[in-house]
Amino acid sequence: MKFTRVFAFMALAGLAGSAYATNGYFSHGYGMKAKGMAGAATTNTDDAFGGANNPAAMAFAGNRFDLGVDLFSPRREATMSNPMSTVTVKSDSNYFLIPEFGYTHQMNSDLALGVTVVGNGGMNTDYPAFANGYNMLGGQGRLGIDLMQLIVAPTAAYKITPNHSIGISPLIGYQRFRAEGMADPSTFPPAPTPIPNKGYDDSFGYGVRVGYLGKITPTVTIGAAYASKMNFERFKKYNWLFLENGDFDIPENYNLGASWQATSALKLALDYQRINYSGVKAVGAPPTQGGFGYDDVNVWKLGAEYKLNSAWTLRAGYSHTNNPIKGASAADCGAGSENCMEVTTNILAPAVIKDHATLGFTYTLASGNELTMAYMHAFKNDVSGYNAMSTGTDTIRMYQDSLGIQYSWKM
Repeated sequence: MKFTRVFAFMALAGLAGSAYATNGYFSHGYGMKAKGMAGAATTNTDDAFGGANNPAAMAFAGNRFDLGVDLFSPRREATMSNPMSTVTVKSDSNYFLIPEFGYTHQMNSDLALGVTVVGNGGMNTDYPAFANGYNMLGGQGRLGIDLMQLIVAPTAAYKITPNHSIGISPLIGYQRFRAEGMADPSTFPPAPTPIPNKGYDDSFGYGVRVGYLGKITPTVTIGAAYASKMNFERFKKYNWLFLENGDFDIPENYNLGASWQATSALKLALDYQRINYSGVKAVGAPPTQGGFGYDDVNVWKLGAEYKLNSAWTLRAGYSHTNNPIKGASAADCGAGSENCMEVTTNILAPAVIKDHATLGFTYTLASGNELTMAYMHAFKNDVSGYNAMSTGTDTIRMYQDSLGIQYSWKM
């Protein structure tokens, strides 16, 4: 446990400020090859990120070490409009470096062992205070929250036949959270009472991911992976913010995928991912019950890979998901809608992205090692909803860009 804590803090030195909020608080992909194809990686066998995508794929990955880093730039803002005024505030802290790595080793012709380490996150905002010292939600000073998550996935993959494999990845998680500038809405009117800042709190968690991969024809590969909910220790400093006495878990999720080697140069991949936010009350319960109101999401990912020549491989992708955050009108709130105040609550975490477009490439060096890059643009989206406290309308919006680079050693 001491080693795990030291390792977590070393990794979080690079993950500090983690702000992935692309599909809720999941990244659009893990590993630069996946990110270049909008995350369509369930059947990808040429990197060591199976612990985050599909553990069974690592049975075909050979011996390799992949080390990458993303420069991630989310742009978040919120608008509060009522009969008296309209104000828009943009969140600061717009650039983050987020590393990831994977290693796999072929123990024999059937068994591979390895490890994948990735960052997760997404609930990150940093809104400046108004001139009078108060912020958008009635607290004092800067307003925002910061969630950082590290997932370590030791992985074992085994070929049950020459073309079919299964895999398992125990998931070890570490997370750190901070909120500042908060206020107690129950004291409004006349005005919310500011809550003193508590600083960072952290916790460890665990779960498991299992997967299957099958090369059913020489040109068609299918795969599936399932990850249980990662159960974390409670945030003791924030038992007033998160339901179930400070419990904040990573939700259950699963993905299905298929790829088709259309020609010797062109491969197409399609993934479906389901993220069950409703299983984590802190994010899935409606604001009327103390949660953030996230809906479960369905993510579709389409990717293409084209081998231009022996050195260059090009990639592109597009993904779409339903919005986990819904808005509600004044009439809906009057009828007791569970979506009432959902937009206001998620000023703290405006995870409203629905669509991503990606590009990428790999350059293979004479040594056989690889240099991979990936670019992602998440298109601007906004959601509006009624604010019963101000009798006005709140709007949250966000768009994102990221540029990542990865170097891979083949051994």
